[in-house]
Amino acid sequence: MAGRRVVVFPSSAELGPALAHLVTSRAERAIRSRGRFTLGLSGGSLVTMLSKELLAIAGLDCRKWVVGFCDERVVPFDSPDSTYGLYKNLFFSKVNIPEDGILSIDASLPVNECAEDYARTLKKAFPDGDVPVFDMLLLGMGPDGHTCSLFPNHPLLEESEKTVAPISDSPKPPPERVTMTFPVVNAARAAVFVSTGGSKAPVLKEVLEGKEGPAFPAARVSPTNGELLWLIDEPAAASLTMQVERMGSGAKL
Repeated sequence: MAGRRVVVFPSSAELGPALAHLVTSRAERAIRSRGRFTLGLSGGSLVTMLSKELLAIAGLDCRKWVVGFCDERVVPFDSPDSTYGLYKNLFFSKVNIPEDGILSIDASLPVNECAEDYARTLKKAFPDGDVPVFDMLLLGMGPDGHTCSLFPNHPLLEESEKTVAPISDSPKPPPERVTMTFPVVNAARAAVFVSTGGSKAPVLKEVLEGKEGPAFPAARVSPTNGELLWLIDEPAAASLTMQVERMGSGAKL
């Protein structure tokens, strides 16, 4: 791993613009180097923050973006639980990203087939190598320390062969989901966690400062040849005693 940065902002109001600038600056770099920018998205509160702040950037050009999903709920796209559906309404429909640049699941399939189909979709988009290498994955973390749909003490934490795995017993509803596995997450050039709010403070301390026993899923994110960034706000950082970077308004990563 190229190194871990833990960056604390006063609130999500300052974090959001810095995140958007990070995404667009990495997009420009990737497009210069490789001709496209590959981005993995997560759901939850990240959808609204990211969409709002990216759309605030003048001249945003997404023609060479390829966007996938770190995990997805196997529900119709018009369901409020669909991560794709939320991004479509708040972001995709308002920018010039090509339709074939959005790697969505086939939600009409049963969960096991859906995962196999999405693995094929990723393979087509990333034909080189056994594992897709995204330029950036944007990740969230639940209060239980889960990330993607990789939950504590679940057998999927040990999945090493599949790139995309089904889960039909998610502890968090809806129960049927597909998720990237750790081989994909840890192959990324950059894994970026966004974690805000005081409810995350206890688990964030354990994830970042260590705890005895099995590591939380989020603590197992450690890109082999990439970088790891944690972007958090002061309420989420409240219990940390480790050294962190602190950023103010207008800061750029």
